[in-house]
Amino acid sequence: MKTIVALTLNPAIDKSSSVEHVVPERKLCCKPPRFEPGGGGVNVSRAIKKLGGRSLLFYPAGGLTGKRLQGLLDEEGLDHRPFPIAGMTRESLVILEESTGQQFRFGMPGPELKKSEWEPFLQELPAMEPAPDYVVASGSLPPGVPPDFYAQVARLGKKKGTKTTVDVSGKALKEGLEEGVFLIKPNVR
Repeated sequence: MKTIVALTLNPAIDKSSSVEHVVPERKLCCKPPRFEPGGGGVNVSRAIKKLGGRSLLFYPAGGLTGKRLQGLLDEEGLDHRPFPIAGMTRESLVILEESTGQQFRFGMPGPELKKSEWEPFLQELPAMEPAPDYVVASGSLPPGVPPDFYAQVARLGKKKGTKTTVDVSGKALKEGLEEGVFLIKPNVR
């Protein structure tokens, strides 16, 4: 079986709920919330598991939300390796307006990562023995991480024979393309 590392630098706890009507300037009483692990690489690992495969998820985790994220990943039975950070893992909020079926999505930017917090990902990947067959780098880059981060991942992967897939947008995608990656998954937008 091929070995896959899913990498996400901006994971989240996705909190979702619903309310009959969204009305500005009023206190809205929502239904009980659901909490799920989220972020690009988390969704990749979840999909691989549903298809019968296995992957190892690399992600930063900090604060109480980082601990909760780890617990949610354990509950889903995903193999994961958290990298500790000083900031708090981000949260996102999704509210369904029941009367219209419209969804309102609020994504937070995530904690700023220092170089000493994002560099270990670049050290861990080439140190893996055996090298993974694939690295899937997915999701937005949090503040503090350079836009060429995923290009650096691809460069390191090439040296070890690892194929890198990127699922990102903007400058991070452009940098990955310039480095050369195995596969891209751009969004329609």
